[in-house]
Amino acid sequence: MKKVLVTGASGQLGRCFRKMENEFPNLDITFTSAEELDLTLFGMVDTFIKDHNFDYCINCAAYTNVEQAETSREMAFLINSEAVRNLAQACAENATCLIHFSTDYVFDGKKETPYSEEDETNPINVYGSSKLSGEHYIQQKLDKFFIFRTSWLYSNIGHNFFNTIRKKLKSGAVCNITSAQKGTPTNAYDLAAYILNIISSEEKHYGIYHYSNLGEATWYDFAQEIIHLSGKTEEVRLIENNDFETVAERPANSVLSKEKAMSTFSGEIPHWKESLAQLFKNGIS
Repeated sequence: MKKVLVTGASGQLGRCFRKMENEFPNLDITFTSAEELDLTLFGMVDTFIKDHNFDYCINCAAYTNVEQAETSREMAFLINSEAVRNLAQACAENATCLIHFSTDYVFDGKKETPYSEEDETNPINVYGSSKLSGEHYIQQKLDKFFIFRTSWLYSNIGHNFFNTIRKKLKSGAVCNITSAQKGTPTNAYDLAAYILNIISSEEKHYGIYHYSNLGEATWYDFAQEIIHLSGKTEEVRLIENNDFETVAERPANSVLSKEKAMSTFSGEIPHWKESLAQLFKNGIS
């Protein structure tokens, strides 16, 4: 039985991994929150991994507030870069394979077609820069690692665009949504299942991969589909508004190519509309 550590287990993605645990009885999974395992303290991380002899570490810990990162650069880099360096070093010293999640925001968005793993990175905000720095530490310190860049992560858990729109639906508020950015919504449950299947099948194709659901959309398209599946199309006023002022600059195009992952791993990647519909079908309370 493979021993797996999931860090950042109190966040959205970590909680999705926890909900899927029972579907993988062949894995012995330990979940830790930031309070239980402080990744900014190398000694604590190294000792914890050494004492438990983990085969894999899935790092779900991240600073994800893109706007706030612009004024909290030090904190963003502490969590997304320095803590990742500690984790990578501890995994290297204990022969543990690290699985880490990065972001579409490592790209500047100037490319008109989907980004591949070989495309040049050029983040245009602090969040993207901090995540790219974490990627570099992993590549410097480890041979056995998977970095999965993902995008527009959502679920029925925690703070995300999907839940924000659902709250607006309940309150009857007008939805002003931009169509100036193009990417792909990614169901966090799909990502968690994909990773656990890779571990279960003992895939050894280490490296950097892109994972998001298939297809592409603007934030306006995403909101429109959420409203449609909620059955409230006639009750909600959805306005396309591209005049929002944001602190952080956002890439205009951050669609990720999944060709490498699809040709390497056996797991299926559903279309974002299909996956969103499945979340409604499964119940979103």
